[in-house]
Amino acid sequence: MTAGPLAGLDPGRSKCGLVLTDPGRLEIRQALVLPPEAVWQQLQDWHRQEALAAVVVGDGTGSGTWRRRLEPLLPVELVDERGTTLAARRRYWELFPARGWRRLLPLGLRLPPRDFDDVVAQLLLERRLGRDLPRHGAAGGP
Repeated sequence: MTAGPLAGLDPGRSKCGLVLTDPGRLEIRQALVLPPEAVWQQLQDWHRQEALAAVVVGDGTGSGTWRRRLEPLLPVELVDERGTTLAARRRYWELFPARGWRRLLPLGLRLPPRDFDDVVAQLLLERRLGRDLPRHGAAGGP
């Protein structure tokens, strides 16, 4: 894979998680939850701005359609997304520690206060890179 930023995509039917790393792949610079039709435009914008090295896509629902659509534009890497929804719930609270009364709940009972598809996309990238990525300025925070 060539150098440059990576995008991570958790495809879904009604909403998708989308994240962008810095060129050195040391942190998440942007994190979004978007409808599928907005994802295509956002990826094209990012690619025009910084020449993405690749898009890392979860291999579940909708991955084939996204792969076929993206491959003419840039490389696509599929990553096993089994278990990412539950893992993303835990990762959400690592990225955005609970405050107030939520701190009192056991981790297994905490539900993020917003859609967290962006955290799933981040987990896909982290699986691909083999390490956790911090978020620049709490990108995509609560």
